[in-house]
Amino acid sequence: MKQEIQELYSYRDLLFAMVSRDIKIRYKQSAMGFLWAILMPTLIVGAGIIVRYGFAITSGKHLDSSDIAAVAVKSLPWAFLVSSIRFSCMSLTNNTTLVTKIYFPKEIFPLSAVMACFFDFVVAAGALVILLFFLKTGWSLYLFYVPILIIAMALLAAGISMIVSAGSLFFRDVKYIVEAVLTFAIFFTPVFYDVRMFGDKGKWLLLNPAAPILESFSDCIARQQSPDLLWLAYSLVFALVTFVAGYAFFKHLEPAFAESV
Repeated sequence: MKQEIQELYSYRDLLFAMVSRDIKIRYKQSAMGFLWAILMPTLIVGAGIIVRYGFAITSGKHLDSSDIAAVAVKSLPWAFLVSSIRFSCMSLTNNTTLVTKIYFPKEIFPLSAVMACFFDFVVAAGALVILLFFLKTGWSLYLFYVPILIIAMALLAAGISMIVSAGSLFFRDVKYIVEAVLTFAIFFTPVFYDVRMFGDKGKWLLLNPAAPILESFSDCIARQQSPDLLWLAYSLVFALVTFVAGYAFFKHLEPAFAESV
């Protein structure tokens, strides 16, 4: 795998060119331009606020700014994960000519899709900072965990993306399975709600590897407190294993790509 990663690094200019192409195609002739990057997170935040307001009413509590901030800071990484998987799923099948005619590391396709979605994440993060300022969200030393959380989510997104992109080339119904899973996954992931709402049973929700990362975003940014380091370590290990396994799975199937197009 070391040799394959070195080869991928040698094609880094092509990778960046593919990322640039994906970004330009996505926003070409778009009236809203880069504002599309914050549309999906905004919709998720809006839906999350409605759900949290419903929780507040049923529990006899008031919806405060920390609840809105918690939904907002979890919506961005969740949108990044979902969009990365969705765009990368068809990244090989949409580029069959390049897959069959030219030699280069084919993992560039799903990775470029993830990196293009990360660009959207960065744009949306700028809007999030402004929102948090108006919500009067404070700052703390726990913000130093944020880069680690971003890396964990990126590794998880890249690993899953390589798996689904390779799988969809052999089985075209993979894209339908992915869409179905992504549609309902938000209900099993603490984006609209917090794990602590479920008491001791909330630990079962944390088995979802994205859940501890999202909860850690909420703890570090919205609530200015330390994340649960044990569960965070679980997600970090899971993300790293997923990336390595996804990369190995992709490279194992790569020699058969041309025959499956």
